[in-house]
Amino acid sequence: MRMEYAEAYAKLEKYGQLHVLQYFDELSGYEKEALLAQIETTDFEVLKQCGHKAELNPRGVITPIEVMQLPEIETKRERYTQIGLEAIKAGRVGAVLLAGGMGTRLGSDAPKGVYNIGLTKDVFIFQRLIENLMDVVRMVDAWIPLYVMTSDKNHEATTSFFKEKNYFGYDPAYITFFMQDMAPAADYDGKVYMEEKYRMATSPNGNGGWFLSMKKWGVADKMEEAGVEWLNVFAVDNVLQRIADPCFVGAVIDTDSVVGAKVVKKSAPDEKVGAMCLEDGRPSIVEYYDMTPELMEAKDAQGEPAYNFGVILNYLFRVKDLEEIVAKKLPLHIVEKKIPCLDENGMPVKPEEPNGCKFEQLVLDMIHELDSCLPYEVVREREFAPIKNKTGIDSVESARELCRQNGIEL
Repeated sequence: MRMEYAEAYAKLEKYGQLHVLQYFDELSGYEKEALLAQIETTDFEVLKQCGHKAELNPRGVITPIEVMQLPEIETKRERYTQIGLEAIKAGRVGAVLLAGGMGTRLGSDAPKGVYNIGLTKDVFIFQRLIENLMDVVRMVDAWIPLYVMTSDKNHEATTSFFKEKNYFGYDPAYITFFMQDMAPAADYDGKVYMEEKYRMATSPNGNGGWFLSMKKWGVADKMEEAGVEWLNVFAVDNVLQRIADPCFVGAVIDTDSVVGAKVVKKSAPDEKVGAMCLEDGRPSIVEYYDMTPELMEAKDAQGEPAYNFGVILNYLFRVKDLEEIVAKKLPLHIVEKKIPCLDENGMPVKPEEPNGCKFEQLVLDMIHELDSCLPYEVVREREFAPIKNKTGIDSVESARELCRQNGIEL
């Protein structure tokens, strides 16, 4: 049963969003149905938070966390790698690629993973990630289940691209696509923008909703039937990261940690990466924009910076703990963004400055819900080549140079 006009009207009236129906009489039958369906599935509660941004997510007491650093990892590498290989070969480890974003900041209207970083040949971001995962597949002589999270902005383009490229040599039977939830995008007063006359402006609801989306799509059931006990979650934009890395997997299992987080030594105290820490005694991550001068200047017992290790969005979660996390409500983050929308005359506008709010839940908040975390250091030049911008820091250019240094042909 789809939502009727009267029900949609009542829901919008409750949240002060009746302007969503202002073009309803102009719409075709298909467009009317599409808008009513979107109204039915949209959570308008989040829009109330627009005026309370400053009150959201107060920080607790931040203290340093112990990091497993490279020298310690080297002394135990053989043992950890063996434990990890056994878990992977037994089918207990899966990988989750967070790929709901678009390549907008790279000047592309396509999914970010479709971006071509090649110089003399095609080398796509998705391709690089699959090639990295294939290293482990060959090592264990077994396929690793890969779950790819898309969004309604890029689902069709992503799935078509993988099919067109023959999944870059990966067995498609072991790749499952699912879509993350969307959240409405609003102006600063909490009024949802219209993207089209029959469609509200929305954006992916952040990388913290990935496991809940897996459950909604029935992917979590499929994963549990396959016997997957650990999920290595990673972002689309780091073309050097190691996925289902046996040594990392083994270290997390051997230390009986609930979650593992790959970290790199920060290049500068104010580098734009979240820093691992304890918050009120529990593992946590302080985002770079929350790093106070005091935190940046703090020293540990050895005289080293106390918050010197940044996360690279590569985590290993235990599935049974994820079930408990999704039963709770993760904190909401409000981000100011440039939101394409219709102006008062119903004409499309692409703003050049931020014009409103998007709402996100973040994977870093999942870490804080857990009792223990193993921050695991990796060599940044070998495993950290994020592509956030077209040029400059963390860009296509810097990633290409790091690929070259690692002997990857572009």
